[in-house]
Amino acid sequence: MLDGLIWFVTQIGLGFYHIALAVTQPGLWLDWSDKEALIRFIYYGGSVELFFAVFDIFLLVTLAGLLYRPFMWGCVRVLEGFGNAVGRTAAWAGLIMVAQQILIVFLQSIFRLGEITIAPLGIGFTQSVGWYAEGLKLWNAAVVALCVAYAFVQGSHVRVDLVYAAIGHRAKRAVDMFGALFFMIPVAVLTWMYSWFFLWRHLITPKVSASDQLEMMLRKSRIVKWNVETIGFSPDGFNAYFLFKILILCFVALVFVQAVAFLYRSYLEFVEGEESAGKYLDLDTLGSGEEAYEGTH
Repeated sequence: MLDGLIWFVTQIGLGFYHIALAVTQPGLWLDWSDKEALIRFIYYGGSVELFFAVFDIFLLVTLAGLLYRPFMWGCVRVLEGFGNAVGRTAAWAGLIMVAQQILIVFLQSIFRLGEITIAPLGIGFTQSVGWYAEGLKLWNAAVVALCVAYAFVQGSHVRVDLVYAAIGHRAKRAVDMFGALFFMIPVAVLTWMYSWFFLWRHLITPKVSASDQLEMMLRKSRIVKWNVETIGFSPDGFNAYFLFKILILCFVALVFVQAVAFLYRSYLEFVEGEESAGKYLDLDTLGSGEEAYEGTH
């Protein structure tokens, strides 16, 4: 137990060192012309070192918010505003998906075209109709992955309520804090770690994994090369499936950010009482007279 506590405290201290090192020497991990820098980027992107660096920032921000409550409210507004902005932008992917589906139906079923060429500014991009048809899944995935925090802020996510509705305001906020701290954040952290290496296993060779140590990965850097996944489910089908893996990381990052915002909001509403419920909450509206349906769309 004592050894584990010493290790934990040591890692917290090293987190500040790693933040300073990353900021002052970006070439060590951002200069991808150097294969060792690329490997360091991959390793640290899903490492214990990154976890404690983020944890240190979380501790500092939380401490500042506890000492000065308006600062914590500011963090809530910024984090929720970020989730809303990303979600409202990504929601347009649904319209693109519908328009692309209509285009495919007309060009394939009516005009019997096998290929579609898109040439904005005279730059041509030609793919088969099957490629565009399978690519519809990307727009759907973008809506799901990038609108997750937005849906949470708007109260549009699916809930299973067993006891929540019957308890009081502060009890609800306590449940919310517990859920954010012990469910949302840990799940987001674990999913990020495995999703990170899952992405890079389909971008470079030799393959990397979460169990690889830095020294082993640096030895691999001498033979590392880009090998971006371009295999589709059909010969002329959509072949950029690595984009889905990037969307998984975006999804996890948005869940983590929203978990922190939800934790802070729950704490502030717990401390300030029922009159602070929904304070600074930026909700969409369906218009006058539609209030009963808001939060369910």
